[in-house]
Amino acid sequence: MFNRLELIEKRYNQINDELQTVEVASDVKKMTALMKELRSLEKTVETYREYKKTVQSLKDLKELSKEEDPEIAEMAKIELEELKGKDLELEDKLKILLLPKDENDDKNVIVEIRGAAGGDEGNIFAADLYRMYSRFAEAKGWKVEVMDSQETALGGYSLIEFMISGEGVYSFMKYESGAHRVQRIPVTESNGRIQTSTATVLVMPEAEETEVELNMEDVRIDTFCASGPGGQCVNTTKSAIRVTHIPTGIVVSCQDGKSQHENKANALKVLKARLYDKIMSDKAEAEGKERLAKIGHGDRSEKIRTYNYPQNRVTDHRIGFTIQQLDRIMEGKLDPVIDALIQEDQKRLLAGEKNN
Repeated sequence: MFNRLELIEKRYNQINDELQTVEVASDVKKMTALMKELRSLEKTVETYREYKKTVQSLKDLKELSKEEDPEIAEMAKIELEELKGKDLELEDKLKILLLPKDENDDKNVIVEIRGAAGGDEGNIFAADLYRMYSRFAEAKGWKVEVMDSQETALGGYSLIEFMISGEGVYSFMKYESGAHRVQRIPVTESNGRIQTSTATVLVMPEAEETEVELNMEDVRIDTFCASGPGGQCVNTTKSAIRVTHIPTGIVVSCQDGKSQHENKANALKVLKARLYDKIMSDKAEAEGKERLAKIGHGDRSEKIRTYNYPQNRVTDHRIGFTIQQLDRIMEGKLDPVIDALIQEDQKRLLAGEKNN
């Protein structure tokens, strides 16, 4: 492990040196790539340096605690007690930092939410989930851009598709794919009975140009009028775009952009993300990876979480995690749930590393 850390630190220093050169300063593409690599190594290097400093401090304090001067020895023992176990904590942290990283963790995501079981209530819950993710993104400093939406008469969404852009978005959002279940008294329920409804969430990493080769001869593009709730036409120009990928049958529609050009660009972006998602799924299946080992790759039908309003409770069924803070979570304070999922993911990865 420490040999690997030395190599990482050496590479980190090398990148810093390269960034100071005139050659790199005049090459924006190379500079961007190096800065990205530097950021990916930064946390590991900082933690490793802190670890080395701590180990050296412990060694020095042990020597000082044997000093003949009782005052110096006593001070050294106090500081030694304060530092006790910190080296082991940092070592555990380094083990986690060295775990294989998901190649998509730094990417933006395209999220699709659909109202499922429960009719109007399922659609209203889809809107609640969109609001929750939007507020979570806002707190993280990320940007949210709606690409397509099908609003219903009661203010819900039968479908809403949006992009979240920012630093490390997929590393947090990848755990959200699957069926989300809500238990509450719907606004549509006159008898005051608790009803169970669902909405499905699909999170896809944005595909880079080199990852998906899209032959435009395989793509059919249709235009139509954008519509609002109940199918009412909201404009008379055919600005909405429907893209069909003929070989796979994947269909993508976008109507929330300001122009036909913008909708077409967004539709192709979503199509590439769907094709990349298919490539990833096929690859995982071919390699024989178990879905259960990867928390972040649940399919749309897998029930992952329940939001129980009467008990103010959220339960993530994949890891048996329950928290009585539904009101806060629906306001976008998702960190406790996401943190628990990340920790479980790291735990499984560590167990896998030990078994290998």
